[in-house]
Amino acid sequence: MGVYHAGSRAVQDRVGVREQADHVGRSVGRGIREIAAAFLELQPLLVAGAADPSTGRVWASPLTGAPGFVRATGPQRISVAGGWLPADPLATAFTTPGTPVGTIALDPRTRRRMRLNGRLGPTARGFAIEADQVFSNCPKYLQRRTSYEVVADRHRGDVRHGAELTPGQAEFVSAADTFFLASVHEGGADVSHRGGNPGFVRVDAPGELSWRDYPGNSMFLTLGNLAADPRAGLLFLDWTTGTA
Repeated sequence: MGVYHAGSRAVQDRVGVREQADHVGRSVGRGIREIAAAFLELQPLLVAGAADPSTGRVWASPLTGAPGFVRATGPQRISVAGGWLPADPLATAFTTPGTPVGTIALDPRTRRRMRLNGRLGPTARGFAIEADQVFSNCPKYLQRRTSYEVVADRHRGDVRHGAELTPGQAEFVSAADTFFLASVHEGGADVSHRGGNPGFVRVDAPGELSWRDYPGNSMFLTLGNLAADPRAGLLFLDWTTGTA
C-alpha cells in the first residue's frame, strides 16, 4: 500500500506540492520504532477514527486509560486494552475484524504526536492494529497543556444524539482551539489533528462548520480522503472535564 492514493495526489497537484509530499512521504513506514513505542506507553489518550460497519458513518472517538493501555506488541502491531464506553459510536467497529482504523496519540504537554493507521482485530481485552502507516507530525498548531491525565472513577455523562448542534454545543465548538478529524478512503482510514486560536472553527449553521486549513506537511492525507470520500467525523474535547 502506497503512502498516497489518487485523492491525495489530486490535492497535492492542485496546490503544486507533489515534490514536497514525496519528500515527506519517505518518513512514513510500517514499523514502530523504539522511541515511538515508548511514547505510546506513556499516553492516557488515543483518538481513533473509522467508519461504523453497521451505518457507514465516520466517527472520531477518544479512547482513554492509564498509561500503558496502548502499547506496541510487535514491530508493526499495537494493542489497545479497552478505553471506550458502551455507547461509543465505533463500538461495533472495534469488535469487527479487519476494520480500517486511523489513530493519533498526542501529548499536549510536550506537543508531540504520532499517527498509526492500519486494520484492527478484536482481542480478549480490546483490539490490536496491524500497521500500514506509522509517522509523526511536527508540533505546529498543537496547543500546549500542562494538565493531562486520566481521572480515576470518572463519571460517565449522558450520551446525547441530534442532527444539529445545540446553542451550547455551538458555543463550545466556536471556542475550541483543537479538534480531531476522522476520514476514510477505499483502502483505509485516518484521523488527524486540527488546531488554532479559539474561533478558528466557525459554526456557519447548526449543521455546518468551516475552518481555515493552515499550511502543514503538504501530504494532504485528510483533504485527499475527503476528495475521494466526503464522509468525516469531528471530535471536540473539553480538556478540563473530559466531555466530548
